[in-house]
Amino acid sequence: MIFLKETYFSNKQLILSFLYNIGINLTGFGLKFLAFFNEKIKKGVVGRRNLFSILEKNLNEQDKTLWFHCASLGEYEQGLPVFKELRELYPNHKIVLSFFSPSGYDIRKNSPVADIVIYIPLDTKKNAKRFISILKPELSIFVKYDIWPNLLNELKARNLRAILISAVFREKQPYFKFYGQQLRDALFSFEHIFTQNEHSKTLLKSINYNNVTVSGDTRFDRVYSQLQQDNNLNFIDSFKDNKLCIVAGSTWPEGEKLITAYINSFKDKDVKFIIAPHNIKDAQIKNLSEKLEVSTVLYSNKDTANLSTAKVFIIDTIGILSKIYNYADIAYIGGALGNTGLHNTLEAAVFSVPIIIGNHYEKFPEAHALIESGGTFSISNQNEFNLILNKLIDESDFKTDCGSKNFEYVNKNRGAVIQILDYLRI
Repeated sequence: MIFLKETYFSNKQLILSFLYNIGINLTGFGLKFLAFFNEKIKKGVVGRRNLFSILEKNLNEQDKTLWFHCASLGEYEQGLPVFKELRELYPNHKIVLSFFSPSGYDIRKNSPVADIVIYIPLDTKKNAKRFISILKPELSIFVKYDIWPNLLNELKARNLRAILISAVFREKQPYFKFYGQQLRDALFSFEHIFTQNEHSKTLLKSINYNNVTVSGDTRFDRVYSQLQQDNNLNFIDSFKDNKLCIVAGSTWPEGEKLITAYINSFKDKDVKFIIAPHNIKDAQIKNLSEKLEVSTVLYSNKDTANLSTAKVFIIDTIGILSKIYNYADIAYIGGALGNTGLHNTLEAAVFSVPIIIGNHYEKFPEAHALIESGGTFSISNQNEFNLILNKLIDESDFKTDCGSKNFEYVNKNRGAVIQILDYLRI
């Protein structure tokens, strides 16, 4: 009876593995087709063509390597404090940084924490064997999620160390469903998983994965490190001109609609606005500018504009928003009013800034905590947006108290990086 039961589950596992590998190969063909119609997909397809030759050109048999993998830019920022520490601790190792998403790769392809930056290969068995054979990483670090079974199983088969950091799990994920055996097995390729919360640890234990530490979110360490950097931007100083400044970061059209309506309705308020859209394509920026009925300047025109006389500054570039929050008296963070996920609230919170967000933040535990602490406010319409923004503008003590609560939340949740580094012994 035991033999029959083991055979059943073994066959079931083989079938699921077969279906996964068929699906991955079909995905490869599908992406090549879709690349003709989608620029972002095309970047990923083209970027993966030469990744093996790039590795073979830059690595040799004598090299000791570390491998850091991030799905996209957000996960890179999350893992960065750990990456930086390992870069310093192991200066003679070559570090390979991989991304799944073109948005992460494009922005961080020259990252100083890595010697080689590439796209992660499509997770076929053939690619996994070739990739790991070239890389032979002494340690692999995956950030938050983006679990690829064939690559992880290949690491495990070669007894190569891998950990997952800043992980968050939910009941609805395949790991905890009857059809998730392939992904469950991949989790067991990690020698240790560092989770953001106790609930994730409990879920892992429910599938008998016990090498878990609740270390918290490395993003707290990442954003706190921003305070030790030079955050001065002379052109923002000129624009702000010692006036109260509201920064709207990573905005989407649904949020920009509220912001522009507010600006146009309260033209007489002696307040400056900085808007940093998530989408900085020319058409999007033009559309946003044309809706504003006040003096507006673009970052791309800052060198020829009179910044101090402008009321709105639109940031049509990337990479400086974390410094701009240093100038914010109040922040609106985009993403949670529509179908897109909430953007990084912690980048603003660390600068003791009160925050306004949309009402779709269910999957973001830090948003729940910031709201509960009293420094962050959720809105769903124009009236709610106007009411809380006016209160923060008009009541200075209230604004200061809210900002302090946000900073305290960041400050008390630091420490994940220390726990991870204490564990690692290469």
